[in-house]
Amino acid sequence: MKTTTVISTLIFALSLSACSSTPSQEPSQVNDPIEGFNRVMWDLNYEYLDPYFVRPVSLGYVNYVPMPVRSGIANFLANLDEPHSMVNNLLMGNGEKALTHFTRFFINTTIGIGGLFDIASEADITKYEEKTLGDAVGHYGVGNGPYVMVPAYGPWTLRETFDFADGLYVPLSYLNFWAGLGKWALEGMETRAALVSQEATLERSPDPYALTRDVYLQRRDFTAEIERTSFEDLDEDELDGYLDEF
Repeated sequence: MKTTTVISTLIFALSLSACSSTPSQEPSQVNDPIEGFNRVMWDLNYEYLDPYFVRPVSLGYVNYVPMPVRSGIANFLANLDEPHSMVNNLLMGNGEKALTHFTRFFINTTIGIGGLFDIASEADITKYEEKTLGDAVGHYGVGNGPYVMVPAYGPWTLRETFDFADGLYVPLSYLNFWAGLGKWALEGMETRAALVSQEATLERSPDPYALTRDVYLQRRDFTAEIERTSFEDLDEDELDGYLDEF
């Protein structure tokens, strides 16, 4: 579930710590016009929904569902994102990455039995992170817009509205509402369970809400491949390693 994003941004925060002790985004660049409401929703998500529902359900899923089953599900769901990642990389001018997404989708859909098996990775074909239409338009100068902490969902920006277009591509276009909801929930549970070890970082922060917001906005710009002067001192391969966890 998207409430996992509240804590998943911590991995990105850890990578930023190599550059500075606090997120480098200047306060004047943060578009948070309804901060009072957002902080109330943060408390709802972080203090109640996550510890009493999202966290235990996620841990139950990873602890009791056999690894081969979980791996097959994760591979299948990730394979569904390859086509729109290909298109969005083309829009961003990343022809080589777009070709890689196409190759992975073709191999995993055919030889990998619909994506249940990640044959492409076994063949050492790089697995790049998903690229959305919001990333593509952001790459060409469209700002994040207002930041919103959505109840029972998590961080969101107006630019992410463009991401709904990604569902128009095959095979995502074949998913009905409930199938799409299932994809979102299953991916979210895997992400949330993987981040238990990072919880202490958020707990030690004097302002967890501001930390999550600033790092989330920086990550949005990172995935849009916007020039980031705050990352100049960080080795790109190391940063990619952190981001692969999302």
